[in-house]
Amino acid sequence: MSLVLGEELLREICQHGEQAYPEEGAGFLLGTEGEHRSIKDIIPLPNAHEAGARHNRYLITPEDFLKAETKAEERSLSVLGVFHSHPDHPDDPSEFDREWAQPGFSYLITSIESGNALGTKSWRLTEDRGRFIEEEVTIVQSE
Repeated sequence: MSLVLGEELLREICQHGEQAYPEEGAGFLLGTEGEHRSIKDIIPLPNAHEAGARHNRYLITPEDFLKAETKAEERSLSVLGVFHSHPDHPDDPSEFDREWAQPGFSYLITSIESGNALGTKSWRLTEDRGRFIEEEVTIVQSE
């Protein structure tokens, strides 16, 4: 399965990561699922982790998740995943990412080097939680 994302939403995700730098930025991916996952909206969030850990960790609160579920439902969408940035680190998932990830979600990771977005990849955790598999990302022209 692939993830389809408009260029404007990708630009917003990258900007969120750049603005959060040197800390990690994060948020939710909202969309529809069928032949592929189509991202229709994002919800950028503040990093709720304690200040000393934000450079390489993000935290999304249960309240944030509930708000995202409510917003998605109001728009007839689903929460399909999470996006976050890796400051001065590749766009590959870390062991911490694997430990906290949920199978079934897409995890879009953007590498931010010296405050500039360099690349973005999407990952899905296997059902046995043992590893991530890279998910194809298709960027489409925004409507």
